[in-house]
Amino acid sequence: MFRKLYDWTMRQAARPKAGRALAVVSFLESSIFPIPPDVMLIPMCLANRERAFQYALICSVASVLGGIAGYAIGHFLIETMGQWIINLYGYADKWHAFEAAYAEWGVWIILIKGLTPIPYKLVTIASGAAHFSLTVFILASIVTRGIRFFLIAGLLWKFGPPIREFIERRLAVLMWIFFIGLIGGFVVIKYLV
Repeated sequence: MFRKLYDWTMRQAARPKAGRALAVVSFLESSIFPIPPDVMLIPMCLANRERAFQYALICSVASVLGGIAGYAIGHFLIETMGQWIINLYGYADKWHAFEAAYAEWGVWIILIKGLTPIPYKLVTIASGAAHFSLTVFILASIVTRGIRFFLIAGLLWKFGPPIREFIERRLAVLMWIFFIGLIGGFVVIKYLV
């Protein structure tokens, strides 16, 4: 199953419109979508290493723009759409604690959580709900998302063939690790934050 999904993703990554799809996923992940753009960024960089930094730029810009949309959801729609998203991901009972931590450590939360698999949409919505400085939010988002995506692209550009071989030999194990990490990010927010 994982092999077919991987092969399909690699074929899609090599298509001319792959950058647009990456932008859409990156934008939506920062505000509402549960799957991180890494699932597209990594195969795209492996399929076309010469465009790795272009893909990182697309991912970063779209993610920051999606973050601004998430900020707007938190700022203007927290009682409706924002609360619905928070409930959808199961974070309603931890929301007030997250808001309190955010009021004290806002910029650090953006910088740290933007680098991790912890759902970034919660950071963007919380930023808007806390009426955190939009300028500081955007600057911190540019830094953290840029570092994350350019680091991935840089590693894949530099070490692409051995990484691709490693991934392809251990595909099933790596996919399970990815899914556990993704679910773990949600669990960390729900129970530990």
